[in-house]
Amino acid sequence: MANEIFMPKLSSTMEIGTLLQWFKEEGDTVEIGERLFEIMTDKINIEVEAYEDGILLKKYFGEDDQVPVNHVIGYIGEANEQVPAEPPGVAGESNESVQEEEVVEEKAKSQSVTAQVSSGEKPRATPAARRAAKVQQVELVVVSGSGPNGRVHLKDVEMHVNTDISTTKVTPLAQKIAKQEQVDVSALVGSGLNGKILKQDVTAAIQDKGKKTAAPSEKRRKIAGMRKVISERMSQSAFTAPHVTLTSEIDMTKVKELRVQLLPIIEKQTGFRLSYTEVIIKAVGTVLSRFPAINASFVKDEIIYNDDVHIGLAVAVPDGLMVPVIKDVIQKGLADLTIEAKDIGKRAREQKLLPNQLKGSTFTISNLGMYAIDAFTPIINQPETAILGVGRMLDKPVAVNGSIEVRPMMTVSLSFDHRVIDGAPAAEFLTEVKRVLENPFELLV
Repeated sequence: MANEIFMPKLSSTMEIGTLLQWFKEEGDTVEIGERLFEIMTDKINIEVEAYEDGILLKKYFGEDDQVPVNHVIGYIGEANEQVPAEPPGVAGESNESVQEEEVVEEKAKSQSVTAQVSSGEKPRATPAARRAAKVQQVELVVVSGSGPNGRVHLKDVEMHVNTDISTTKVTPLAQKIAKQEQVDVSALVGSGLNGKILKQDVTAAIQDKGKKTAAPSEKRRKIAGMRKVISERMSQSAFTAPHVTLTSEIDMTKVKELRVQLLPIIEKQTGFRLSYTEVIIKAVGTVLSRFPAINASFVKDEIIYNDDVHIGLAVAVPDGLMVPVIKDVIQKGLADLTIEAKDIGKRAREQKLLPNQLKGSTFTISNLGMYAIDAFTPIINQPETAILGVGRMLDKPVAVNGSIEVRPMMTVSLSFDHRVIDGAPAAEFLTEVKRVLENPFELLV
């Protein structure tokens, strides 16, 4: 019996996945553990492996198609097994919305451009051209061949790679449509992850040809992918949780001294330089263990007091924000935190975070200290109950024991959910964070 291939649900908030590419064609042999297809979720791109051995019998969706989670996108089975002609929806059940989408897609396929792209004809190419195309991640179907009958040679691939169109982030299908319809993809704004141009961006540009725009110099972009998820979550948090923000200035003199002493030790041990971020994470984690209400989650009508301290670290990525999680902060020293913070930051910026690295945070830190920002009001990363915003460190004249001294001062801002936390305990928590950072050597005990 043929086995269904489902659009996987990779997070609790994921509702739709965008199919970026198949690694197998219908009729190809598939083994367990082989890469089968790649999808874009609301947070990351991820390659999905096959869970069954057999033959890829059917693919219902193609590149750039958006499919609800748990919908059937194909079948794996034995050769010549019969499978439905139309996608059966969720877990084999009929789904009218999917069928309606198929009707729309069929209408679109009546246009010559889409019909040509959907032909599935494999390009003729020399072995050298195929190797170069694989290395450069270029689809041969979009390369113009100079050989007999359009055969693609190595020089054709090299020429294609050096053209302007290949420097733009664009899916192979969108690129082929753009080439056939003479659409300049460099002028488009993509709706995919990191601004990647998808099929719908090119087809929209084709439909808009000849139409007047309100302002010729203006570019518009539909909110989608990561930007859409961020928009929805920030709005939900801002409108459902009554935010109150407290600010405090912290004298970072002793943190600077501690960092200077530990820099060569930790760099020799880990290969990474200790930053102020890791010291702040350790200090906040230590204080969170003493304040259960701050290290809590608010789910429906229940307050969940978390035993473990898992800190999310807001990381800016192209066109969005990710919050990878450092687990079990209390059990880790500054060397371990340095390794992990550097690793998840790099993975986030390269869009290579694993799903479990984005789950389970109990508190979030948003650090804008690298910019000319003194203080700001961060929005709570629900279902957490609080978030700490960190501003820049700035030398200021302050009163110390009756005299004026110039000290490195840093402003922190604690936003908390007033449904769960009252002002006094929130102020007590922030005061304790200030005390620990002004006496950081106790973190080593």
